[in-house]
Amino acid sequence: MTDTSPPPPPAAGNLDYRVAHLADHLASGELGELGVRLELRGDVVLLTGTVPSTQCRDDILRMAREELAGHPVHSDLLVAGTSSPDHGEDLT
Repeated sequence: MTDTSPPPPPAAGNLDYRVAHLADHLASGELGELGVRLELRGDVVLLTGTVPSTQCRDDILRMAREELAGHPVHSDLLVAGTSSPDHGEDLT
């Protein structure tokens, strides 16, 4: 009988695998966040991009720190300004 089950994922300690898994989770999870990029710089993971709210940024950082426990995570995530303008634009 032939085993047709998929091969096991790489070891949990493989940082490349863990970063890719987090990127997939961010893109397909309830946040659906596609504007965040994850970069490996040695053993440090850098998150960059723009998110819609501080709550979204905090959720992403929490997930990154959980998924990448044991590795430094640095954030350059910007929160998009979504407030209404306080005055009209002068086009003259």
